[in-house]
Amino acid sequence: MQDTIWDTAIIGSGPAGLTAGVYTTRGAASTIILGGDVWGGQLMLTSTVDNFPGFPEGIMGPHLMEKMKSQAIRFGAKFVPQNVTKVNFSVRPFVLFTVDRELYANSVIIATGAETKWLGVPGEKELIGRGISSCAPCDAPFFKEKYVVVVGGGDSAMEEALVLTKYASKVTIIHRKSEFKASKAMQEKVFANSKIDVIWDSEVKEILGDQKLESITIRNSKTEEESEIKLDGLFVAIGHDPSSQIFKGLIDLDSKGYIIPKENSKTNIPGVFVSGDVHDHTYKQAVTAAGYGCMAAMSALNYLAELK
Repeated sequence: MQDTIWDTAIIGSGPAGLTAGVYTTRGAASTIILGGDVWGGQLMLTSTVDNFPGFPEGIMGPHLMEKMKSQAIRFGAKFVPQNVTKVNFSVRPFVLFTVDRELYANSVIIATGAETKWLGVPGEKELIGRGISSCAPCDAPFFKEKYVVVVGGGDSAMEEALVLTKYASKVTIIHRKSEFKASKAMQEKVFANSKIDVIWDSEVKEILGDQKLESITIRNSKTEEESEIKLDGLFVAIGHDPSSQIFKGLIDLDSKGYIIPKENSKTNIPGVFVSGDVHDHTYKQAVTAAGYGCMAAMSALNYLAELK
């Protein structure tokens, strides 16, 4: 006997997925949210969020996500903290697989977000969690009065560095170009902080350490000179990869793996919709992700209405 057939299954639990859950449930669609083993998206890794409307004093990222989750559940969404390992979009209803169950849904909203992009240099993989991190709000307290390095040049790198100055004795930002791509406001905060210095036109080539991080080798792209930096912590903030691997060959993806949205959040498969950072490689903001979640949910509701 087939299990419950949900009106909508949402894969992902960041601002896009949870907002979609609020809208589908309020639209009277039975909704299950497959939130993942690690739920909440990138805001779970941030400190104070000052640019999400409705919180004039700011709000902690994890607290904001808890509120979104509670709101979706209050309206009737079922939340399952499991990863979707496989999908079958060739049958109706659609089938989604987790580690221990099969789930059926008449429509699907993909809101899987994006994952941390690591440097991919020798020594990195072995030392993640042993001095290497991608989340300053999570791990900064471990580096009190220590020397840390941040790699990157965007807003996320600036925020990592600023958070770390609350604990570390010194923070160095290493950037492969001669100027940051971060917003002017974030750059001004960084340049005004006496604890932060910058190494330009350089890349990390190797990470060294036995049981824990000890040093890194960097190369200047202009002079070709290499040098070694002894440090206590390394925070990688060079971007993210879209979490779209399980949809490869099923859903249209661009060259970087982002899902290609059609009109009104549609994908190339009728009944499957997309929202958030898994397709947005331009804005990547919590508020835009939430907006995309709303759009996908309303498109899904329209699709479900047409099925009846």
